[in-house]
Amino acid sequence: MIIEELDFAAMYREHLQRAERSHKSAEHWDKRAEKMAENCARPKDSYLEGFFKLMDLSDCDTLLDMGCGPGSVCLGLADKMQAVYGLDYSSGMLEVAKRRADAEGLSNVTLIKRAWEDDWSDIPVCDIAVASRSTLVGCLKSALEKLNRQARKRVYTTHTVSSTFIDPAIIQAIGRKVVTLPNYLYAVNILQQMGIKPKVDFIESSGCMNQAESYAQFEDNVAWSLGPLDEPEKLRLQEYYQRHKQQDKPLRTGDRSWAMVYWDATPLS
Repeated sequence: MIIEELDFAAMYREHLQRAERSHKSAEHWDKRAEKMAENCARPKDSYLEGFFKLMDLSDCDTLLDMGCGPGSVCLGLADKMQAVYGLDYSSGMLEVAKRRADAEGLSNVTLIKRAWEDDWSDIPVCDIAVASRSTLVGCLKSALEKLNRQARKRVYTTHTVSSTFIDPAIIQAIGRKVVTLPNYLYAVNILQQMGIKPKVDFIESSGCMNQAESYAQFEDNVAWSLGPLDEPEKLRLQEYYQRHKQQDKPLRTGDRSWAMVYWDATPLS
């Protein structure tokens, strides 16, 4: 088989299914909204600085931010746009984003409750469409097509570089099997097969949910990605934590490098 014969969209779906990654409910994200606003929307956040640096905003007045969370991207660019639209399926995230927009005196922000799978026919087409750290979806090809349709000029998406959110050493330490997730290479190849020629750059990030100043926070970060831990797993994780602390080794839950996959909006047949 040669690369032209591969169906990368189908491969992505199969990979995601094998990973047995459960869909996180809106309520799950509601509970994380305050913490994400605190940790992932800081003005000097290394990820956001890298994201904004790679964007071309010339001749653009409107922006759509899909999976906007607490408004990290859309609020960060609102002062450079006539109008920005933030979409998310979590009411809690939208409430936090609204509070932050009001606190900053931003009057050009529209927040809309919407999921990737929903109808977008009433969503305005914007000069720029963005999906920041929100692209691990059930059908990646459909998501990329939607973003492309919503953009007049440019589309910016970010995807994980590593195939695991958590350091594999931690996963093995608690006794679980290391299961990989789809990374940015699927997006690049799916876009190519759609007739779009994307560009790729990389953002090195300290990881907004990756820092741990205590064991409780470390355990919370691990459970955030892997799901609830049982008691034996917690004991093994404590041992891992204490061993690294005694050896003065850095305690980070994982690699937070991101791939920016972006392209000029392209009419598709």
